[in-house]
Amino acid sequence: MKGIRKAIIPAAGFGTRHLPITKAVPKEMLPVLSKPAIDYVVSECIAAGINEICIVISRSKAAIPDYLDHKPELEAALTKAGKRDLLDVVNPFSGKADFYFIRQPEMKGTGNAVRICKEFIAGEDFAVLFPDDIIDSAVPVIGQLITAYETTGTSIVGVQKMPPEQAKLYGIVVPGVTKGRYSVVKGFIEKPSVEFMPSELTSLGRFVLTADVFDYIDRVKAVGGEIRLPDAIDLMSKTTGVYAYEFEGKRYDMGSIEGFLEANIAFAKKDKHLLKIITDELNRG
Repeated sequence: MKGIRKAIIPAAGFGTRHLPITKAVPKEMLPVLSKPAIDYVVSECIAAGINEICIVISRSKAAIPDYLDHKPELEAALTKAGKRDLLDVVNPFSGKADFYFIRQPEMKGTGNAVRICKEFIAGEDFAVLFPDDIIDSAVPVIGQLITAYETTGTSIVGVQKMPPEQAKLYGIVVPGVTKGRYSVVKGFIEKPSVEFMPSELTSLGRFVLTADVFDYIDRVKAVGGEIRLPDAIDLMSKTTGVYAYEFEGKRYDMGSIEGFLEANIAFAKKDKHLLKIITDELNRG
């Protein structure tokens, strides 16, 4: 079994929960302190040993490849000004990963976003990371899932337990045998109602998938014009092994205003100077 060295990051969505700013700024470029959300997700990949990253974008997302690309004129200006220490800041991923970009012409779902990367994957098992989810953890979450994949030899869905009122907004695992952090996946339901909630094991934007997932994506029926990746995993769980792994880490939903604010406060609190600013401002109120 080869190691996981490729990842897909689906980043073509409209970001409607952040309108009107997302008319002009991709939601993946919204900042957590001085870095955009996409930076944290890419950093997670690289820290886990992934060195080929394919980002699925739409025509309005040019800011993402611009951010990840070199800017020779800026680099020259920094060098000339004697600010070479900032070169690593503007090129944090230089020499660490190769980036590929594929345009999704229409928003046809996460399954479609993965399917159009089939040529890039070229028959290998791979990771998928949804950039709405930033996860602060001692060990990169996708690295935790890669270890689980190496242990089981099967596809892995990253999960955490959430209360039903929150979990109903996400994909939920129908669990079979559970041992420690591992649960056999017997089904995968997208956004179930509270009364039909099969468990609290909630999928939170991290997957390691075997290459045969493309066969299941091709079999999925569209819902509302979208091919959904969870539906393909649901089909896969009926015929081949799929495990859920309850990962360690604090997850922030960057797709929501609340999660965006929570992430910025949490990361700011790690800096004593910024923590003082937050505390002083709250006390002033």
